Amino acid sequence: MANTIDQKQNFLKGIVKENPIFVMLLGMCPTLGVTSSAFNGFGMGVATLFVLLMSNTVVSLVKSQIPSKVRIPAFIIIIASFVTIVEMVLEAFIPFLYEQLGIFIPLIVVNCLILGRAEAFASKNDLKSSVLDALGMGLGFVLALTVLGITREILGNGSIFDYKFVSEDANTFILFILPPGAFIALAYLSILFNKLTAKTA
Repeated sequence: MANTIDQKQNFLKGIVKENPIFVMLLGMCPTLGVTSSAFNGFGMGVATLFVLLMSNTVVSLVKSQIPSKVRIPAFIIIIASFVTIVEMVLEAFIPFLYEQLGIFIPLIVVNCLILGRAEAFASKNDLKSSVLDALGMGLGFVLALTVLGITREILGNGSIFDYKFVSEDANTFILFILPPGAFIALAYLSILFNKLTAKTA
């Protein structure tokens, strides 16, 4: 029973208590760069979740075979392999999203969230724990990017997932779909998230 509770907390921590965006402030480059819309935020989140899940899985499986001195380069090669797969799949099947995300797709390789979980967790824990850690952290990342994208798209464009629900002549805060708006939205959402989670803790 104790092991079940530990694994549950291992999964949930990445969504709430240690949310990579709203709590730990990791992966700020894609967070601020691509969340001008809900679709972009969700797409980047899912791409990162896939890479995180697969890299954690592989690192956990081969950790004993990787010499300590070259573990970081080895982790980067593993991560880069899965990023290449994501990039090729997006280009082939979702070209619109591929164009929207642009340079931020290959930059997943150096996302400190993914390398950090490989080094700090997957390389030191069993497969099941590493997979649950990746799922929790990845889903927390997807949640944060999607919420941030939804907020910015609603305020800046009067739409959600490209569905416009206000008239063309309605006043919107275009600042929120520009880079400064990303910082403002992230700051207020982080405050709100931490206040809500503090009350439920």
